[in-house]
Amino acid sequence: MASRDEAKKLGLTDLEYDEILKILGREPNYLELTLYSVMWSEHCSYKNSKVVLKRLPTEGPQVLQGPGENAGIVDIGENLAIVMKVESHNHPSAVEPYQGAATGAGGVIRDIFAMGARPIALLNSLRFGSLDNPRAKFLFKGAVAGIGDYGNVIGIPTIGGEVYFDDAYKENPLVNAMCVGIIRHDKIVRGKAAGIGNSVMVVGAATGRDGMHGASFASGELSDDNPDQGSPMQVGDPFKEKQLMEACLELLEKEWVIGVQDMGAAGVVSSTCETAARAGSGIELDVALVHQRDENMKPYEIMISESQERMLVIVEKGHEDDVKQIFKKWGLEAEKFGTVTDDGMLRILENGKVVGEVPAKSLAEGVPIVKRESKRPSYLDNLTVDISKLPEPDDLNEVLLKLFDLPNIASKAYVYNQFDQTAGTDTVVSPGSDAAVLRIKGSKKGIAVSIDGNGYYCYLDPYEGGKQVVAEAARNLVVTGAKPLALTDGLNFGNPEKPEVYYQFEECIKGISEASKDLGIPVISGNVSFYNEGKESTVYPTPIIGMVGVLEDVNKHCTMEFKKSGDLVVLLGENTDEIGGSVYLKEILNIVGGPAPRLNLDDELNVQKCCLKAIELGLVNSAHDVSDGGLAVALAECCIAGKLGFEGEIEADIRPDVLLFGEGQSRIILSLSEENFEALNQLSKEMNVKLSVLGKVKPDIINVRIRRNGSVAGEINVSLGKITEVSKNAIKRRVENVR
Repeated sequence: MASRDEAKKLGLTDLEYDEILKILGREPNYLELTLYSVMWSEHCSYKNSKVVLKRLPTEGPQVLQGPGENAGIVDIGENLAIVMKVESHNHPSAVEPYQGAATGAGGVIRDIFAMGARPIALLNSLRFGSLDNPRAKFLFKGAVAGIGDYGNVIGIPTIGGEVYFDDAYKENPLVNAMCVGIIRHDKIVRGKAAGIGNSVMVVGAATGRDGMHGASFASGELSDDNPDQGSPMQVGDPFKEKQLMEACLELLEKEWVIGVQDMGAAGVVSSTCETAARAGSGIELDVALVHQRDENMKPYEIMISESQERMLVIVEKGHEDDVKQIFKKWGLEAEKFGTVTDDGMLRILENGKVVGEVPAKSLAEGVPIVKRESKRPSYLDNLTVDISKLPEPDDLNEVLLKLFDLPNIASKAYVYNQFDQTAGTDTVVSPGSDAAVLRIKGSKKGIAVSIDGNGYYCYLDPYEGGKQVVAEAARNLVVTGAKPLALTDGLNFGNPEKPEVYYQFEECIKGISEASKDLGIPVISGNVSFYNEGKESTVYPTPIIGMVGVLEDVNKHCTMEFKKSGDLVVLLGENTDEIGGSVYLKEILNIVGGPAPRLNLDDELNVQKCCLKAIELGLVNSAHDVSDGGLAVALAECCIAGKLGFEGEIEADIRPDVLLFGEGQSRIILSLSEENFEALNQLSKEMNVKLSVLGKVKPDIINVRIRRNGSVAGEINVSLGKITEVSKNAIKRRVENVR
């Protein structure tokens, strides 16, 4: 029997060990204790977050599957649905960035085709320390290569993402992968072990000792005191994943398939107990029947191994050979190793002898739920910035060029050029725009997909930051002409046992929930990643929002680049004097301060609806939201993308640098022919949205004059070629040490 001391070594608390004794009515053996240790880890159980996650809106007429399955599903009409999920792989990527990022992509891909959907796109959200740091540079290059190689080989286009650098992530990078798939309503499969006597099979790659205690590893801080650090790494094989995907999609066409589940975190134990718990059944399995690539594996090693490219399949009794034939065709193994039972137990045998037996539901759902103490961090009291005391820059041109030389503002082409963006031939808008756009074969419809986060805003104000990350993701869809439908969240935070961290988590969820409800965008899937800390630092609270929207006619999509010299350039929304939380304040003036800009959700919704309607009516030629870097950066991005310049004047009673570089919310830049202006002006009035003319599209030069009381108070006048060159080379020169 396993002792309380052994339980502690496996990461279980006294409370949890006592609960295990209560459930079993006896002491567990080592195998049983190991099963509880991985399934009751934060990574698998969400024991620190469930009580807060219940506040998120998860329902809507468009939702076909919300949280609780491998992935969420949202209806897009015509009997078609989008399946999507975001997953983190932070701790593995901190140890071995190439495999950590690659297997993160592999795991979320399996979540999609486990539902019966064909994966059609990958996205990613990445956070690293400053590129001046050699380790950060190593992690960045490894993670990008891992994501690219895995997606490129399997033939799924990587169509979007975001990359952010800050020393808050120098010890603990964040690597979040998102996958999107498409499915017909009548082909949806769920992960349930239903039907007494039906067969439970393991298919795909052989099981080895890689990925041991991976779930537990992801549920602790990165430090020398984390005992599992040496053994958690999974090793991915994208060729085998491609075979597995095609075999599973062929299999799932068969009506005798009952359920499918990815063997992700915690491997065999998680996939078996979760499918049994969903169906209210049990499973009896023999670990000796699992195909193994390492010799003399112990039962607990087979149960918790996180070897990649494996799936659990439940099929009607009598169809085992049919499954084997399909997987043999694709060069893979398939073996029956268990049976669905009616007693609710997960019973583990080795060569026919019972070696462990626990209630399946207790593993999947029985962890004692914790409501942690929450305490507002004291640093939030010292963030106020007095604009009147800020030094005014002598040269606004220099500021703009410095901003575009920052990796967080500069072009991310260095990253996305390493990805296959067009595999599958459905990519309409590639990375580099506000959101990616995909066509739907056989339909006029298209979808737009975005992934966004702003951990710095959430650090300065977790509640406002949570609201803003949802609004930003939605705005990025809207400017393409897509109506936002649903989101998936990747919630990355520090140690929840620290009251200040738990406060950040609760407040971010409050903000996400409020924005999701007000904008009508339910949360259909997601992932929580706690304990993102090192010896010296904790990451910013970093919720990542992946979002999908639908275009009724994909040919009417809109992009950000200015397209025609002489077009009017206008602003939807209102400029403000908010400078807190801006890149300008932090990186140019070296002030970490707030508050983060405020978001009025009614104004945001009106701006988004107005933009969508303008695109639908064909009034505008381009659309781009104002975000990091403010108005001047957004204008310059439109110019760089379209290889055209801009000239205009803005009359405002706001300091020029604050007006140009402040990051006030709910603003969208549009360009349009002059003859369409009156129609747009009327539309904006009807929707109660402020519309102001900024200037016109011109060749070659970006010239913005700020007037106060009739006089020029500040001016930007830079060549398009110069700012394009700075933006293009900012990341490359740091990574490759070139000038």
